[in-house]
Amino acid sequence: MLNNDTLRSIRYMLDLADQHVVQIIGLTGKTVEVADVNAWLRKEDEEGFKPCSDETMAHFLDGLIIQRRGRDESQPPRPVEKRINNNVVLKKLRVAFELKDVDLHEIMQAAGFPVSKQEMNALFRQPKHANFRLCGDQFLRNFLKGLTLRLRG
Repeated sequence: MLNNDTLRSIRYMLDLADQHVVQIIGLTGKTVEVADVNAWLRKEDEEGFKPCSDETMAHFLDGLIIQRRGRDESQPPRPVEKRINNNVVLKKLRVAFELKDVDLHEIMQAAGFPVSKQEMNALFRQPKHANFRLCGDQFLRNFLKGLTLRLRG
């Protein structure tokens, strides 16, 4: 899934203005402009569209964790991922919204995309684990849809 689509979906889910997105990214120490956010939120075929980089998306998700859960001063800051995939997005959203296994299953059920506990756990494993499974675009889209239903009603 394109980072721009994910950003657009999370922005709608949380009802964030462009300035709020800038502030969330700023929590990680990265500076972006409102014009950049505006370009990332445009559709691919619109004039002024700019792709959102993996690094910027990682900063946004890390900033979302800091905004929702606070900064852990006892730990050194984690390095920001240079490459991001759907599994990383899923993990970071799970942390930001403090979701447990039961919550994840309810979210997927609400989206009309039920999954088993084993399927769900496979998405959160380390890539070298034998039971690791890549998170597909359809799964992430349904997860974002279910989370939006949960947060917005």
